[in-house]
Amino acid sequence: MRRFKSSAFSLVEVTLALGVAAVSLLIIAAMLPVSIKTNQASANQTVANGIISQIADDLRAAARLPPGQMSKQYSLDPSKGIKGRWDPTPQYIYFDYDGRPTNTNPNQSTAPSDALYRVTLTYRQPPVDTTSLADIKVTWPAAQSDLTKVAGSVEMFVAINR
Repeated sequence: MRRFKSSAFSLVEVTLALGVAAVSLLIIAAMLPVSIKTNQASANQTVANGIISQIADDLRAAARLPPGQMSKQYSLDPSKGIKGRWDPTPQYIYFDYDGRPTNTNPNQSTAPSDALYRVTLTYRQPPVDTTSLADIKVTWPAAQSDLTKVAGSVEMFVAINR
């Protein structure tokens, strides 16, 4: 009679395989909160960069308007950055979670309840006849006025040719 040699896993091998799988799953589970937080920060920065681009485009378009007129999209006063009328008082615009404006008054300094992003537009000195300089800063959450305690921010320096 012939004997067949059967091959199988021993209990020790199965236990070691389960231990390796358990450690691997624990490591993956521990990385989930970090990856979710990184993903949210990345999404916020992407929306903030889009907002900055829109504000800069609106300022560039408004630079060609006659004096005294406000920008079309965000009602910004481009004359604040003109030589002789330079005003360092910041203008504020608030945006919701999707990057849509929530207020139409750029002089409103308190955040609306549905705002996530706060844009602070400040004209820099010295403006000349052909160019004005602006600093655009987007911070979130919008309700946090202390800039040392915000969750994130993106800033851009813009030169606007007239």
